[in-house]
Amino acid sequence: MENVENALPETLPESTGLRILAVHAHPDDEASKGAAMMAAYVAAGADVMVATCTGGERGDILVKSAQELARARRDLAGLRREEMANSVAALGVQHRWIGYMDSGLPEGDPLPPLPFACFASLPLRTVAAPLVRLVREFRPHVLVTYDENGGYPHPDHIRTHEVSVEAFRAAGLAEEYPELGEPWTVGKLYYDRGFAPEKFRAWHQGLLDAGMESPFEDRLAWIEEQERSGQGRAVRHQTTTRIPVGPFLDRRDAALLAHRTQVDPEGFFFAVPPAIAAKAYPWEDYTLASSRVEATLPESDLFDGLRDGVGDAIGRSATPPQAHRPGGADLPLDDSGH
Repeated sequence: MENVENALPETLPESTGLRILAVHAHPDDEASKGAAMMAAYVAAGADVMVATCTGGERGDILVKSAQELARARRDLAGLRREEMANSVAALGVQHRWIGYMDSGLPEGDPLPPLPFACFASLPLRTVAAPLVRLVREFRPHVLVTYDENGGYPHPDHIRTHEVSVEAFRAAGLAEEYPELGEPWTVGKLYYDRGFAPEKFRAWHQGLLDAGMESPFEDRLAWIEEQERSGQGRAVRHQTTTRIPVGPFLDRRDAALLAHRTQVDPEGFFFAVPPAIAAKAYPWEDYTLASSRVEATLPESDLFDGLRDGVGDAIGRSATPPQAHRPGGADLPLDDSGH
């Protein structure tokens, strides 16, 4: 992508009538992964919905000042729902709770069993069913989620990947989940690359060029080691699609700040001043994981190939086109989405 950056557009095309469904694991994930992209598409006229699979009930209070809030100690789940509502308002998106219980992040050696009836412990068809229903109701042209590592290997993030791939596969098939509404076929499936190495390199250099210290040296050293070894999530997928979001980074920041128990206003996400971030790297990155239309890579629009009624025709088709992995997106999907 680096050699085509100068040719990338600065704004998105008008997108009225097009729809994106972004599937996340917990409240606050929508703010840290793809928030500016969603705000940009809302401004372009698209309908954007966030589906949150769990309520984050087993999360911790991560911000020191919030630990003093009596409500955070008494009713963290309720407070996180309020935070989510504020984040949704900041981004201008629609929202749906999928309704499963947070699995927590197991620790120890060996790892303890997952909690009873949590999101990651239930059968795939059980936990995918509400998302299939939502796809058939909202009728998105594009579905955005995490890769097979979950972005990071939290059980709920990995399960979110699995239910998203299952919904992408099955929502358009009349014989699958027949009780959950009229079939709708999603045209394209994307994996979020919110922590793409190239972004951190650009932000690091942008801070240095501005005469500021960079907090990213250790992260970049870790990325370089992963790249040398050819292993790990830093190198598993490559960017195929770069969305211009520079004017919407403030909306991302507002969404992040809405999650006052989870996001430190002096922390990692605010290490780069917005003006430097927008100048050094005014994009959010995605991997086109599977597509039912021919894709010309690289892209600068999630709806490439789906405009002018093509996405609607695919969505309503009684015989949906076969999904395929576009060239350049590196790894094949097997039947389970891995």
